[in-house]
Amino acid sequence: MAEQNFDLVVIGAGPGGYVAAIRAAQLGLSVACVERENLGGICLNWGCIPTKALLRSAEIYHHMERAKEFGLSADKFSFDLDAVVARSRKVAAQMNGGIKGLFKKNKVTAIMGEAKIAAPGKVVVKTDKGEETLTGKNIIVATGARARELPGLEADGDLVWTYRHALTPKRMPKKLLVIGSGAIGIEFASFYNTFGADTTVVEVMDRVLPVEDKDISAFAKKQFEKQGMKIREKTTVTKLDRQKGKVIAHLEAGGKTTTEEFDTVISAVGIVGNVEGIGLEELGVKIDRTHVVTDEYCATGVPGIYAIGDIAGAPWLAHKASHEGVMVAEKIAGLKVHPIKPNSIAGCTYCHPQVASVGLTEEKAKEAGHKIKVGKFPFIGNGKAVAMGEAEGMVKTIFDEKTGELLGAHMVGAEVTEMIQGYVIGRQLETTEEDLMHTVFPHPTMSEMMHESVLAAYGRALHI
Repeated sequence: MAEQNFDLVVIGAGPGGYVAAIRAAQLGLSVACVERENLGGICLNWGCIPTKALLRSAEIYHHMERAKEFGLSADKFSFDLDAVVARSRKVAAQMNGGIKGLFKKNKVTAIMGEAKIAAPGKVVVKTDKGEETLTGKNIIVATGARARELPGLEADGDLVWTYRHALTPKRMPKKLLVIGSGAIGIEFASFYNTFGADTTVVEVMDRVLPVEDKDISAFAKKQFEKQGMKIREKTTVTKLDRQKGKVIAHLEAGGKTTTEEFDTVISAVGIVGNVEGIGLEELGVKIDRTHVVTDEYCATGVPGIYAIGDIAGAPWLAHKASHEGVMVAEKIAGLKVHPIKPNSIAGCTYCHPQVASVGLTEEKAKEAGHKIKVGKFPFIGNGKAVAMGEAEGMVKTIFDEKTGELLGAHMVGAEVTEMIQGYVIGRQLETTEEDLMHTVFPHPTMSEMMHESVLAAYGRALHI
């Protein structure tokens, strides 16, 4: 097949790759984007979007259970797991179709197949029609990551699931073990627990949601336990004995091992980058623990080859990948660009209650040598939260005492994944505590708690 020439070849059409391709095309570059499975990658098809669809169903079901609190009657309600999953898949399909439309609109050439970089500026793609050769002065690798599997805990799709199996379950778990309490693990635990599964979460670290601020983790844990979850911290799953219709999990904590029976296990113990089979190491691209090593502009050590998103390392977030894609596309097009600031990227977990954060935790701020001021404000002190029946939550802000810099913000409670963006903008604009104090927040809104938390850091809170 004839060789096709482009200004840019993007490998991977996830939230990093497809955005990079579109932005480059907007800037007048000829662009090809190669994808081996689904446009939109894991995020749109098997991650961010379909999980949020599942969690929305769980949220509505949770509200139905509380109908009497709001003076409403909702008797004999139930759920249809197949229908819940079908809606989730429909949402994912709609988003996938949207990307096809965006590629067409922006004249991005989409090629379905497996890509390998044969040489700098040359990509060979295996398609169902044979091999195609693409050339391009610049190549962006955006192949993402997959679920990490530990020896002895490998998924089989029947008794032991990864996130993919958990998104399209063949049955409703009765007694569920979730290994890992990061965002993926705790979101699935929240979903299945809401629909009645007897759910246990095992975390090897000393607290659930271990990357979050300790106060937020502790608050979230109490809420999870109130909902019936069993949380086992500083615990390791050393072995899974698979039998007909059940799994015997060996759980080690404090030097002692116990066993417990479950009918379903979800393994959510992290991710590994999809670095194999692309030709990276043969070209001299440096790889460290399954992730491509890049500079602050996502450039590898090989001229013309960039890596963005999950394959380029933490934070493993779709919005980070998208912004890296835009930055690299603009750099290739000759525009002046600024590196992404990891500490100004928010992390969101869509469990119940939601968790969101940006910047340094209190512990990390102290480790970095900052003398700090900390403000906390509870949801119970906010009229909108109480009116919504969502009085369980907290907003925490951390400032540098000397400069007033907003070092970090951390939240747990209803809708905090939407509220966190206010603090993200604040950090991007290098806002100080004075700026935030003088900002007028609308009433009644839950965002008022963000203002109160800032005031609280300086002993000026009005409603606690």
